[in-house]
Amino acid sequence: MTGTRSPALITATLAGCGLICSFMQTLMIPLVPELPRLLSTSPSNASWIVTATLLAGAVCTPISGRLGDIFGKKRVALILLGAILVGSLLAAVTTTLIPMIMGRAFQGAGLGVIPLGISMLRDTIPTELLGRSVALMSSTLGVGAAVGMPLSAFASQHYDWHALFWMSGALSVLGAVALWVIVPTGPRHRDIRFDVLGALGLTGGLTGLLLAVSKGSDWGWPAAPTLVCGVGGLVVLLVWAIYQWHSGSPLVDLRVSIRRPVLLTNLASVAVGFGLFASSVVLPKLLEMPDVTGVGLGQSMMVASLCMVPTGLIMMVVSPLAARVSSARGPRTSLIVGATTIAAGYGLALVLMTQVWHTVLVGCVIGVGIGFAYAALPTLIMRSVPESETGAANGLNSLMRSIGTSTASAVAAVLLSQNVVTVGVHDYTSATGFRLAFAAAGIAALLALVIAWFIPPRESPRGNLTPTGMCRSTGPCHPPATWAGDIPR
Repeated sequence: MTGTRSPALITATLAGCGLICSFMQTLMIPLVPELPRLLSTSPSNASWIVTATLLAGAVCTPISGRLGDIFGKKRVALILLGAILVGSLLAAVTTTLIPMIMGRAFQGAGLGVIPLGISMLRDTIPTELLGRSVALMSSTLGVGAAVGMPLSAFASQHYDWHALFWMSGALSVLGAVALWVIVPTGPRHRDIRFDVLGALGLTGGLTGLLLAVSKGSDWGWPAAPTLVCGVGGLVVLLVWAIYQWHSGSPLVDLRVSIRRPVLLTNLASVAVGFGLFASSVVLPKLLEMPDVTGVGLGQSMMVASLCMVPTGLIMMVVSPLAARVSSARGPRTSLIVGATTIAAGYGLALVLMTQVWHTVLVGCVIGVGIGFAYAALPTLIMRSVPESETGAANGLNSLMRSIGTSTASAVAAVLLSQNVVTVGVHDYTSATGFRLAFAAAGIAALLALVIAWFIPPRESPRGNLTPTGMCRSTGPCHPPATWAGDIPR
């Protein structure tokens, strides 16, 4: 356990690593319009720089979680931070497309540090402090992305754009050193075999499915590449699921994953992820669109990025409050509060979209909701799975959030591009397009609310578990006899 190391210091270290990794999501966002010129390529090819990061993060997160369960979460997290360093160095010295895509893929793989960090908290933090630490760690997924945008915009405007990668490389080294020195080594389960075939199947299926979602608007939704990737990905995932069900040492234990609390929490995570990413896509576009349209607010990229910072910061600020609510009323209540608040935020967005301060207010309300929801999701997962499955289960939950954000990006792109107003020779998104995007995100939040309502409020305490499923002490927990993982294969 923690020994002489301060739980606050361990939490701060892991949260700092989470911020570094989530920063990789938005590192290139301010540069997207300039990438074709900077890399001497087409806009379609340049978009792969963003797509590669998304795919690598989604695929590596559940796999790295399982590897952490087997070989040690701290060791795997250090490897992922090393991947960010490799990707940063590769991107920092190139001006061509293919090495840049490879570098961004390595950086995207680092997102797996966040669910691993949540699992490490379970291994190292006393029970009475665990809820608050998990809430803070979970919030870094949104905080790092929001705070990173203006930082990237500033660096790209005042320095050579390669400075972004030198900075991210330096941050990954600092994070790795702090993790190595401060965070204790947790348990390993070497008797568990790593499912290589399952990892390959999950990689293939997710790649096809997420390619269809993320590139469908570029390729055309009825186009052959979109259909082949989408249908092929779904077929591979179906075969993968059948294989996992019958495997003696699966990558993802579906018997645990289909338990009602775990299944419903993962479904809610998709909807919550949709709600988070919709705001980070739609609000900046509203801010940056020229005001000659009568809809856009005509702000610079730097101002738009700064307007998104409060959304991320408020997620971190409310995380202790969300933890207290979870402790007093259960994480299900926090998820219900979060989903309701997200829906209210998008309801405000439908009528408040004509002033810059409107977007900041809407973002803050949504940030409060995301903060509550993200604090609840990993706690709901960890109270329902055995310790040996913590890394894989948190990785799968993070994957569900990624699927939600990918879907939000695709849906937002369609709604914003199909509802336009023409000014001169240019087409711009109309007020109806923005309202439809806000409404879609609000509906997703309401769906998360409905799903959360059906999550069992509490597990019956057994062995060394509290009523919420956490350990009563620093000693080992004995899983409930009803865990699906105990069902004979």
